[in-house]
Parts: sequence; structure tokens; C-alpha cells
Amino acid sequence: MISEWFQRVGSSIPRGFSRYFILELLKKKAHTGKEIIDYAVEQSNGIWKPSPGLIYPLLGRLLDEDLIEETRDGKYQLTKKGIETAEDVDKVNEIVRKQLDVLFRLGNVGRFVATDLLEKMSIIGSILSSNFANMTNDETEKYRKFLESELKKIDEKKTIKKGKEIKIE
Repeated sequence: MISEWFQRVGSSIPRGFSRYFILELLKKKAHTGKEIIDYAVEQSNGIWKPSPGLIYPLLGRLLDEDLIEETRDGKYQLTKKGIETAEDVDKVNEIVRKQLDVLFRLGNVGRFVATDLLEKMSIIGSILSSNFANMTNDETEKYRKFLESELKKIDEKKTIKKGKEIKIE
């Protein structure tokens, strides 16, 4: 019997991924819902086939949150707020990428920790994004400052630590 943890970790697409996939895709140019689905299938070599039942309700939520808007020709494009959100995601992505790079170099244990970390971040991101539309500007700014201060602490701890570098081949 496969454990519940393994079933969650073993899924091909983590929870909350679709939202950021759409924002990232729309940074480049406007797309229809069908084009978004087709692009996901193409980019994953057919491994991920998001259904219209996933994509269209998600597009509706992004519209409600004023992150995207629908053009006259039925395509979706980022709003100013959507562009800012996508830029924030890029900044966090770079920080996380650097941290995960270290973890993946540490073999199976590092991969396990990285996978667990990604799952927790996905849950936190989903909670924040589902509440984002209902947050006031003050609440949004408090979340932003909190997250930035936590990331700064992580970066400071990296520079303070002294010791031998472990090389695993």
C-alpha cells in the first residue's frame, strides 16, 4: 500500500502550479484558454494535460483577482497587477532556486527535504493566493514585508555560516 505522503509527493504537478504557469505564460503574450492547455501539453511532452475544468475556472479566479483581463478576441492577458505579481514570483523563484540547488547536491536526503519544502511552500502559496483577492492593501503590504524579511534572514544566515564546504560527487 502506497503511503498518503508518497501519493501527494508522487503527483506530476504540484498543487498551485497551474496558477503560476498561466501567469508566466501570459507574461510573454495573450493566449486563449485552449492555447494555454495546448502549450502545457506540448511543453510537458504530453505528461501534463490540464483539463478545461481546471483551466477555465482558474482563469475566472485570475479575472476576479484582477490579475488578468480578457481581450476582445477572447484571449487573456496580464493586467498591471498581474505583471507585478508575476515579477514578485520571479524574485521568489530565484531565491528558492538557489536554495534548492544546494539541497539537490546533497543526494537523496537533500531531494527529500527539497520536495517536502516545495510542498509546504505550495500550500502556503495556495492559502495566500486564495485569500489575496479579499485582502486590503494594508494586509497585502504586511504579507509582502513579512515574506521579504524572512527571505532576508535566510540570506543573512547563509553569509554568517562558516565551515567546510561539503562536495558530493
